[in-house]
Amino acid sequence: MTLENILAFSQGKAEPVWLQERRQKAFTLIDQLELPRIERVKYHRWNLGDGSISESPMTGNVPDFITLGDNPTLVQNGTQTVFEQLPVDLHDKGVVFTDFYSALEEIPEIIETYFGTAVADDQDKLSAYHTAYFNSAAVLYVPDFVEIEMPLEAIFLQDSDSDVPFNKHVLIIAGKESQFSYLERFESFGQGSQKASANISVEILAQDGSRVKFSAIDRLGESVTTYISRRGRLSNNAMIDWSLSVMNEGNVVADFDSDLIGDGSHADLKVVAASSGRQVQGIDTRVTNYGKNSVGHILQHGVILERGTLTFNGIGHIIKGAKGADAQQESRVLMLSDKARSDANPILLIDENEVTAGHAASIGQVDPEDMYYLMSRGLDKDTAERLVIRGFLGAVIIEIPVKEVRDSIIDVLDQKLATRN
Repeated sequence: MTLENILAFSQGKAEPVWLQERRQKAFTLIDQLELPRIERVKYHRWNLGDGSISESPMTGNVPDFITLGDNPTLVQNGTQTVFEQLPVDLHDKGVVFTDFYSALEEIPEIIETYFGTAVADDQDKLSAYHTAYFNSAAVLYVPDFVEIEMPLEAIFLQDSDSDVPFNKHVLIIAGKESQFSYLERFESFGQGSQKASANISVEILAQDGSRVKFSAIDRLGESVTTYISRRGRLSNNAMIDWSLSVMNEGNVVADFDSDLIGDGSHADLKVVAASSGRQVQGIDTRVTNYGKNSVGHILQHGVILERGTLTFNGIGHIIKGAKGADAQQESRVLMLSDKARSDANPILLIDENEVTAGHAASIGQVDPEDMYYLMSRGLDKDTAERLVIRGFLGAVIIEIPVKEVRDSIIDVLDQKLATRN
């Protein structure tokens, strides 16, 4: 790891001085900061970055397995943008949906104002590493009072034959009273098994009265070790409705946070996850209530196959002064193997009176009576088990607003069940 390599990359991309300085400062913090604490997950020896910064080879092709529609779409293959589609009427309204460096030319002051405000560079070692070493990014900016009916879709592809670090930054800015739905996909492709690391940071700045429906499906491959942070910062009466599906094949630590800064702000976080093989996944989902009458709800459901490990940490924190706040959480895990390992840890931190808070957590195996009932009706064991799993996860999956994503999650689950040992 050398500062010279970072500066050479930054200057080669003609990054503004403020960003070069941010990268330098973050680099100096890496060795001073601790790794983020993910309760009951030991990941300190994982390779989450080798200190290199580089770009993917140029390619102009969208892979054949990607289906493109008429909705606003951005596709990046590694560090390269290979497809952009934004209707003229949205462009005329000031919407920006493009790669980071194009956005720097279109809205430089807005990028400088908001970049890194949801995830501070000095938060922990991995956030500092990300700022210093991110090698590609995307920006979605929706101006004040703009409402978009079609879902905006971002597809971020990781080549399994490439060892280029997958250090991606996504910046989403929702202007005052704006409304839109955004779908995000992280996916590996190819037949290779090149070891790689991913450090992904997604930040959403939801301004006063904005409404954001955020959906994501993560499908990075077995050879990718991933840290992913998704964080929202909500102003007065803003709302983010999160629907997140963690379906990666490799080891993953994830941090999904909503900071309810404004009065009346509202965040719903729905997370579904599946672990298989010897995979380890640790997921921290946190809501911090700063504003009065702010509402934060967490719903997490997961399944574990074979020797997989899945940990859900649900954290609700009501800060002093957040009167009338509401923090609720539910985490449930279904184990399909005696060798699976799981934790579901509810954590409530209450620093104020006149608030509402609650939690629920459970870990269990498939109910034998459910299986007996289904098999007595003529279903084989595998089909019966798939139906039980779909029913268990259905409460989360049904909340995802895009049908294609719902179908994709079910397909991934079926694939995991079909290929298990």
